[in-house]
Amino acid sequence: MNDNRTAQPRERRKPTSRISTGVAGLDDILCGGLTAQRVYLVEGSPGTGKTTLGLQFLLDGVTQGETGLYITLSETADELDAVAESHGWSMDGIAVFELANDTSLDPDAQQSVFHPSEVELGETTKSVMERVNTLKPLRVVFDSLSEMRLLAQNPLRYRRQILALKQFFSLRDCTVLLLDDKSNTPDQQLHSIAHGVISLEQIAQEFGKERRRVNVIKMRGTKFRGGYHDYILETGGLKIFPRLIAAEHNRDFSAQVSSTGSTAFDALLGGGLASGTNTLIVGPSGIGKTTVSVRCLLSALERGEKASFYLFDEGLATFFARSASLQMDLRPYADSGQLAIHHIDPAELAPGEFAQMLRDAVEQSDVKFIVIDSLNAYLQAMPGEHFLTLQMHELLSYLNQQGVTTVLVLGQHGLIGEVRTDVDLSYLSDTTVLLRFFESNGKLRRAITVIKSRTSNHALTIHELKLGSGGIAIGGALEGFEGILTGLPTYRGATPMMLAGPDEPR
Repeated sequence: MNDNRTAQPRERRKPTSRISTGVAGLDDILCGGLTAQRVYLVEGSPGTGKTTLGLQFLLDGVTQGETGLYITLSETADELDAVAESHGWSMDGIAVFELANDTSLDPDAQQSVFHPSEVELGETTKSVMERVNTLKPLRVVFDSLSEMRLLAQNPLRYRRQILALKQFFSLRDCTVLLLDDKSNTPDQQLHSIAHGVISLEQIAQEFGKERRRVNVIKMRGTKFRGGYHDYILETGGLKIFPRLIAAEHNRDFSAQVSSTGSTAFDALLGGGLASGTNTLIVGPSGIGKTTVSVRCLLSALERGEKASFYLFDEGLATFFARSASLQMDLRPYADSGQLAIHHIDPAELAPGEFAQMLRDAVEQSDVKFIVIDSLNAYLQAMPGEHFLTLQMHELLSYLNQQGVTTVLVLGQHGLIGEVRTDVDLSYLSDTTVLLRFFESNGKLRRAITVIKSRTSNHALTIHELKLGSGGIAIGGALEGFEGILTGLPTYRGATPMMLAGPDEPR
């Protein structure tokens, strides 16, 4: 049958609006959502969540009072109901059309989905047209093109089918998602036909949870955030974490210098910790990095600031018990909600998910003080050192621009003598505090020094550090010693000044 409407000049359409995909993170990546009344390709290997994304797209339409149609060749209506039920969704308001049950797909009929004629379409296409014309849906999901590719029997007929679909939907006010299983070789012809292409990927890890990421390959006429963005597939659907771009989050704030809770440590830092800066505490295991960071955290809590502590390395019970034994009890602040402590398993963490956690803490909970302990464990969640450096640069720039005071802990391998780190992030930090073990008079002792500060005139001296009541105690400068930072110093001076109390006269 001839459709004379294709030959008639159509009225000029009004500027199309933007509609939500049903996934907030994806709308953010697309800078507002999809352009309405267009055909989009969503490709990905099995298990990446294509069907779930299609359902979220239609369910969002239901909340807007829009009719939705799910056309399926690969799954039955019962299977779709099961997927929806697993997420706690209802399919009410969504029409499902099962092409797999249509008689035109009978293998004995030896027909493809579309008849090869350029004038008339096959019986299956007619039934799709009739269903769309009857329901007049504003949102359509077609699942999946891989089944259609098999039925088409050759590339030319398959391309004609896709073009026929696009032409048909272009005459209706439909926004269409075409789902396709991603092969090793991208279908460039299909990419060229679609108005936009969204690619979903799943990457198996040698240990721990698989990683999923989304990449918007193409989107005609609109801006979008390129590159890969992490996402997770959980009960409730896809949750996408847009890649953090610090330059998009500039914010004015009043910079202030606050005490660490130790007068001696403040003097080393040149006054204390400045808001909108980050401090990196570096040292070997057992040196007291966490204790120093908790001392700074407790001071912020005592000032009334909201804080978050991201704990990678030890259990919550051990963390609370050790802090309390040093008379730095954090439980009252955690119980009141002023302090949020997040115990994180790096094997189950998507890097983009962690960045989003910090964003939520700052933007939704008004957190002003953040501790990350430690970057060594966080590195295990990253695909490599290069990616950690890039993401930490964006993350720290973002936190600085929000006026947050950030303390980072980085462990080193080795105790005495030569030590090394998994990754050098000292150049990203505004302030770097170095902790070292050293041997003297038959005892293992600790040393602390500030080797860098971009915001203050810090002390250049090396001091002894002790852990005890109140957290930390810092003594006078270790004059007369040479080679403390090597771990095996030589004493060349008079009897050194012994360590007094935390802030007692020396």
